[in-house]
Amino acid sequence: MLGQNVIEKILHPMDININLQKKGREDMSNLTEIRWHGRGGQGAKTAALLLADVAFKTGQNVQGFPEYGPERMGAPITAYNRISSDVIRVHSNIYHPDYVVVVDETLLDSVDVTAGLKETGAIIINTPKKREDMIPKLNGYKGRVYAIDARHISVETLGKNFPNSPMLAATVAVSEVMEKETFIHEMRASYEHKFAKKPEVIDGNMEALERAFDVVSIDIQKDKEAMA
Repeated sequence: MLGQNVIEKILHPMDININLQKKGREDMSNLTEIRWHGRGGQGAKTAALLLADVAFKTGQNVQGFPEYGPERMGAPITAYNRISSDVIRVHSNIYHPDYVVVVDETLLDSVDVTAGLKETGAIIINTPKKREDMIPKLNGYKGRVYAIDARHISVETLGKNFPNSPMLAATVAVSEVMEKETFIHEMRASYEHKFAKKPEVIDGNMEALERAFDVVSIDIQKDKEAMA
């Protein structure tokens, strides 16, 4: 349950375009680029901003920003993350992402979500269907595909459809931008700061994160074994 009002209080003044840099050399080989596709009101932008904030707290250089334009409830939106142990000097939209996150499955029928997606990366889709069923809609993409029923997880853990929390956890699991223990620790710290008087909200979000991370990790392990 990561509403925009939540993230604006968690993050720093430039909430809508986070570019937090620590000292380090410039090396594009250590750069991970993630592109989010969702609809207005689903929290894709919020999830991208929160991922940037959490990654920064682990010592990484980060960017998190949406594609600017009119944002309406239900309208397609795009957001981006760059994460690196080195200084990030590129400041454009992301056209060749390592990972794509699709928060709304219906976008597969109207948006080319795989455009520029590296076949060495992966796409993560919020859907109750099997990942094999998604392949025909991915314009011939040959990389890894992961499916997670974020709606089901969020309804069971939060009582409402807030897909961004499970999708955030799945993205961290697939991209491996940080270890699970580190991610869970930093997320709990953020939730405890914001929801100090609402422990049930903290518990629900943490359960959603843990479940999503573990569910997608099963397919990740299968893929690693298949490639071994």
